[in-house]
Amino acid sequence: MNINKNIIIKIPIDNKEERKYIVDILLNEFLGLKYKFKFEKIIQNYEIVLENGNKLIIEDHFFSQFPKDLEYLDEKNIPLKVEFSKNEFIVGNDIPIIYGTDLVKVKSEGDKKVINCGIDIFASSFFMLTRWEEYVNKTRDMHNRFPAYASLAYKNNFLDRPIVNEYVEMLWNMLKFLGCKQERKKREFQLLLTHDVDHAYKYKSLLSGVKEIIGDIIKRKNPALALQNLYDKISTHLRLKEDPFDTYDYLMDASESIGIKSYFFLHSSNSAKQDINNDKYLKEVSNRIKKKKHYLGYHPSYNAFNNYELFIKNKEKIENIIEQKLTFGRQHFLRFEVPITWQIWEDAKMEWDSTMGYADKEGFRCGTCYSYSVFNILTRKTLKLKERPLIVMEGSLANYQNASSEKMKLKILNLIEKVKKYNGEFVFLWHNSSFNTPFWKKYQNIYEKVLFNENSNSSRGETSVYKGRTCE
Repeated sequence: MNINKNIIIKIPIDNKEERKYIVDILLNEFLGLKYKFKFEKIIQNYEIVLENGNKLIIEDHFFSQFPKDLEYLDEKNIPLKVEFSKNEFIVGNDIPIIYGTDLVKVKSEGDKKVINCGIDIFASSFFMLTRWEEYVNKTRDMHNRFPAYASLAYKNNFLDRPIVNEYVEMLWNMLKFLGCKQERKKREFQLLLTHDVDHAYKYKSLLSGVKEIIGDIIKRKNPALALQNLYDKISTHLRLKEDPFDTYDYLMDASESIGIKSYFFLHSSNSAKQDINNDKYLKEVSNRIKKKKHYLGYHPSYNAFNNYELFIKNKEKIENIIEQKLTFGRQHFLRFEVPITWQIWEDAKMEWDSTMGYADKEGFRCGTCYSYSVFNILTRKTLKLKERPLIVMEGSLANYQNASSEKMKLKILNLIEKVKKYNGEFVFLWHNSSFNTPFWKKYQNIYEKVLFNENSNSSRGETSVYKGRTCE
């Protein structure tokens, strides 16, 4: 491989850590290129000088306005409207311009080629990946989460596009045009099947499910539903049928049938009413998962997203129960606070998090389908922690949007195709408890349809059966 070690990237001296971070993410982590930095006081834009002397200038339309550190962190610096533009280095759709202009000009300076790009690819990508938007915009839902509808991406109709990947492709096309001889990092599409175990079982104890049955009668005024739930509860206790949430073998068999392993994120009971798992079942569940060599991760309690002590206490408790260290996972209820939650995970020596998807909407919250190193916008440090952004959760479509089963399937498959385009990682969340209940029965076949539509070489019958395991 012909590796050009003499690519020089010149960047302005202000906001040095922010600039260095985003250049490293796009050119090193995403493209896998080799280069050297030069920080210069006299330049105003990013200049990428190739070994052959050709040059790519990315105009700075953001950081140069804020000479003081962290001065950019203000809601007024989020654009109200995003324009879309096409140019010769974009394949397919027009591209959203968060910061910059649509100018893309190729010119000659002597015997050298120069591209001047008005789209501030670096500041626009920094905006999406660091989620500083969520730090300055204080809009929150009932669970103190930043909602999709408050985001710039949702307001400007590009939440369903991995726009950072689009920027990276445009960047790569410009570098190739200028004669870059390096090879980019090779990637393959990955399907990451994840399951948050919020409820290990539905009817294990005598009292479990009683409150729901009473609620069916009093709150939902649905005696037929109450009878169905009572029948399921009695049948489970009499061992006439499996517990509705005991879908672990089904999920593992489904994953194995397409040649991959599932990730199960374990949750422990705590003081918040949203933490309702029963710890005494975690040992049994974890043993079953470990026996089949699938993966166990951490699902911190409801109030641990901004509380390091609670995060650690809860983590150690689960680790003691299952006799295994946990190094990755996802926050319960997708509760997240930028940059505090990421820093908690970093301080706890976690390897990766997969919380960054919206509860109320599917799509690309971080603008990418690649795993990446995260940045603490307040300490201005790149963390060792990686983010593997969540692309879609079944509850976003079913609970929040009341989508039909067909619409759910089409939306998920459409997102998979977008991730495939960039050989990215499709992170999919389907809870173990999203089967075998009156609400979920109309959706549960979507899980298989997605898996087998995406893996057309696999075979299946008309019923949902894997190695003797059935999801009713």
